[in-house]
Amino acid sequence: MITSRGLREVEDVVAHLRSVPFDVTVGGLYSAALLYDGYHPESPQSYGECYDQRVYRHFLAEGKQTGNMKEQLARTLHDYHIHVGIRDFMVCHDKYRCIGIMGGHALLRTDDMFRKVARLCKRLTEKGYYIISGGGPGAMEAAHLGAWMAGRTEDEMGDALAILQSAPSFKEEGWLSTAFRVMHQYPQQNYVSLGIPTWLYGHEPSTPFATHIAKFFENSIREDSILTLAFGGIVYTPGSAGTMQEIFQEAVQNHYLSFGFSSPMIFLDKRFWTEEMPVFPLLKELECRGKYRNLRLLLTDDVEEVLEELDGFRIDMSQKIKEK
Repeated sequence: MITSRGLREVEDVVAHLRSVPFDVTVGGLYSAALLYDGYHPESPQSYGECYDQRVYRHFLAEGKQTGNMKEQLARTLHDYHIHVGIRDFMVCHDKYRCIGIMGGHALLRTDDMFRKVARLCKRLTEKGYYIISGGGPGAMEAAHLGAWMAGRTEDEMGDALAILQSAPSFKEEGWLSTAFRVMHQYPQQNYVSLGIPTWLYGHEPSTPFATHIAKFFENSIREDSILTLAFGGIVYTPGSAGTMQEIFQEAVQNHYLSFGFSSPMIFLDKRFWTEEMPVFPLLKELECRGKYRNLRLLLTDDVEEVLEELDGFRIDMSQKIKEK
């Protein structure tokens, strides 16, 4: 039998769940329209009042690591329902066609690698793959831009890149408005991609080019989800500490065959991954010494090699599934 004190505590919890500026039972994944509800591209100052930023301010005010049980419950319920949305998304798509794109958030829209990633992901999407990333700026935005522009001509892709280059960094005021300008000028409903950002890094805007956005409060859950869901393989573009973490976290899953198989780990940019961040030769050495097993590694500068490796893996997996 619930006591009067217990009843008051339950009522307090319910009141808090109703007071937070986010839906604790969010019905599926976000879209750009939902996440940026209240933002008007022609009015840059409206960004601070959109849904995403209202939630972020609340997140900071309550504490990134909150000791408030009611607040933690609200965040946990929200993230649980985001998980449900991801599950429903994955049920509708071939998991072996899910390709992860990892790389730095600081990559400028004017950088050659930004264009390379965008064109790679355009090709992948047109071939029937779908892109997953951390859903932020930089290499992540380039990945979803490519998916968004799938089916468009090279001239249209060039025009989209030119529009974005007027605000090269996510720190510039025009970063978000130019993305919405591209989306308005080149609408599409035929292709999907999944971005998985977090309010832990809420100072970095989520890319609106992702058609499905699974935004979490808990970054650790978000990081694991990206790597786990990229069953078709991961392409690592130049990055820093976060990308390094993702490399070794994925290597563990492949080493232990956590899901029954090892998927490709592709390192795009030979100089970066052998000189600036010499992770690739380290992985190869550890593999030769037996410290890592089952790794499927590729180092390349060639988009065609990336496509060939991912196609080969998908064909291998399809054959194995038929043989079972």
